[in-house]
Amino acid sequence: MAAQPRPPAGSPPGPSRPSWAWFVLLALLGVFWLVQSSVGTTERPPVEYSTFLQWVRTGKVKEAVVRPDSVWGKLSEAQTVDGKSVTEFRTATPHDDRLVALLDQKGVQIRAENEDSPLLVRLVMMVLPWVVIIGVWLWLSRRTQQMMVAGGGPLGGFLKRGRKFEKAASPRVTFEDVAGLANAKRDLSEIVQFLKQPGLFASLGAKIPRGVLLIGPPGTGKTLIARAVAGEADVPFYSISASEFVEMFVGVGAARVRELFTEAKKNAPAIVFIDELDGVGRARGTGLGGGHDEREQTLNQLLSEMDGFDRGDLVVVIAATNRPDVLDAALLRPGRFDRRVVIDLPEAAARQAILGVHTKDKPLAADVDLEQVAATTAGFSGADLANLANEAALAATRRRAEAIARGDFSAAYDKLVLGDPREGKLRLVEKKRVAVHESGHAVIAWATPEAEPPNRVSILPRGMALGATQQIAPEDRHLHTRAELDARLLVLLGGYAAEQVVLGEISTGAENDLGEATRLASKMVAHYGMSEALGPVRYDIREEHAFLGQRIATESGTSDATVHAIETEARGLLARALATAIAALTAHRAELDRLAAALLQEETLERDRLDELLGPRTAPPDVLPIQGPVPGTRAASS
Repeated sequence: MAAQPRPPAGSPPGPSRPSWAWFVLLALLGVFWLVQSSVGTTERPPVEYSTFLQWVRTGKVKEAVVRPDSVWGKLSEAQTVDGKSVTEFRTATPHDDRLVALLDQKGVQIRAENEDSPLLVRLVMMVLPWVVIIGVWLWLSRRTQQMMVAGGGPLGGFLKRGRKFEKAASPRVTFEDVAGLANAKRDLSEIVQFLKQPGLFASLGAKIPRGVLLIGPPGTGKTLIARAVAGEADVPFYSISASEFVEMFVGVGAARVRELFTEAKKNAPAIVFIDELDGVGRARGTGLGGGHDEREQTLNQLLSEMDGFDRGDLVVVIAATNRPDVLDAALLRPGRFDRRVVIDLPEAAARQAILGVHTKDKPLAADVDLEQVAATTAGFSGADLANLANEAALAATRRRAEAIARGDFSAAYDKLVLGDPREGKLRLVEKKRVAVHESGHAVIAWATPEAEPPNRVSILPRGMALGATQQIAPEDRHLHTRAELDARLLVLLGGYAAEQVVLGEISTGAENDLGEATRLASKMVAHYGMSEALGPVRYDIREEHAFLGQRIATESGTSDATVHAIETEARGLLARALATAIAALTAHRAELDRLAAALLQEETLERDRLDELLGPRTAPPDVLPIQGPVPGTRAASS
């Protein structure tokens, strides 16, 4: 016997016959009730009660069907009503006890009827509401079951949300397309080898991690490198955001997790990528619903699926988050996400490589130096660099240029960091004050060896800033010394000090500088142990509320004396920094005036122009002084 053809995989199931049968039955019952209720009403035109009484008195009524509120009847001869000849009629009757006697007196054949509907119609009206409710409930149940099982139906896949990137449907991404991230590539290359050659690890008894957690700030390329792993291994890649698991219907999230992993196992070897894992993987017991919360049920199902992997399942789960501190401990234990790969912000060399990737299809002018652009974008993520390259291309397009120039990258940097240019113009006196203020920042940065050198100064208002001084470090720094932080305080207070030295009074333009300087001084005292009065103790400073200020606490509790001491030490750091900045600007008054005058005329000064106006700069010390042997070691004897 020939096999019955099966519907193609993934196609939504057709409508079930019981559901259509219910609707057909309801429709037939409704039509029957309408017919029954309208029988006899269309052929009997209504007449007035007075006309009916006149017909009875004149002997023209032959038969009458008397009901409690109406009378239907036949005439012995045709009468004209509204221009039409009728032999039957109906009329509404008031409560008249003399009507039956009058009909009997005139020899009318009388038949009395109750106005209640026929038995079948009454039964239909009683059962019809329940039939409708039960039919709708059965239809919804069947549709929900179909969606839970197959993900089809008119909602377009309510259950299946995982996106599978097929080889022919999307461009293949490999490690060559991911600039930088050398350490992450090295760690993830083992996953690629496992998916390609699982027997290589089994021969030595090694067990490859089945869960890899990518940790890093937003925009650092966590999703891109996960796709690159799938591209290198040439396996299917299932991508879903953790927030897509949780729906308003209870149990849908857990069912969606089961469906995703079942589909991945069918197409193994495969990679399942869960973005923003903290959306569903937060520590349990913190939700409003307790253990019955939908989010926690979804997390429980995810834990169960990852713990249920057999050694023969060639499925690797890669998840990404920028909040590893809020994840449930069960997710991070060995056997689940037991390997953590840090995707950090790119350093200078990596930023240059990323810029090269995003500008390879863009024409660059001869004055563009990607190394210089990378040096000025410290703290930018890969997504930020891609946005910078795109904004530079847009700036060149607005100029109707044929290539992207150095100025386009500067304009793109200002747009991303500072904002769009303001429409309003500064008054001359305000422009002079801003020039003096920004010159103070730049001169202090130039005169202080430990400070980062000034790279660009502008007094063009952008966003919330009336001016800006950009500094760049010769190389990326991971640690900062006390001298470097003191220099940072000097630069922050340089504008405030310049207004005092040159103009004799301060303005509101230093508000942001004072806020940054206060936060830095508080951290130096409370976090970094850079206060002789408080010693090497770390105090926790938290912004509890916008109107309650800061809360300073230790493990042993809160102390008012400690709070007062931290505030006093921070105030002392700021006062000494301000005095030093004023002394430095007084000593370099000529450079300060020259720079302010150039800013008033040119508005923006680049690095070359700053070197011309300020002259050579004293280089910072490169050698770390060793004052004695390291504690715990013995000095070598000659």
